[in-house]
Amino acid sequence: MIEIQWGTPIALYTPHNDVAERFCTIEKARHWLRRKWPVADNTRQAALETIDSAMDCMCPVKDARIAFVVAALSAGFVPVRAS
Repeated sequence: MIEIQWGTPIALYTPHNDVAERFCTIEKARHWLRRKWPVADNTRQAALETIDSAMDCMCPVKDARIAFVVAALSAGFVPVRAS
């Protein structure tokens, strides 16, 4: 299976954990949204729909990335600042 890279990896601290997780592909973001996401809210659902659409080449990958970041911030993930 070919993975879809979405540019610079997104590094996030997971809620209630000091471990940073790196998201480099749409597939990993989709897996987390479906299996490991701490909340089921509208931003999660919108991110899943946008990622599925990007995987079907119906919207740009950048839109999926943005939707994922919005969902992550809504769920309490904290971005890791580049040093």
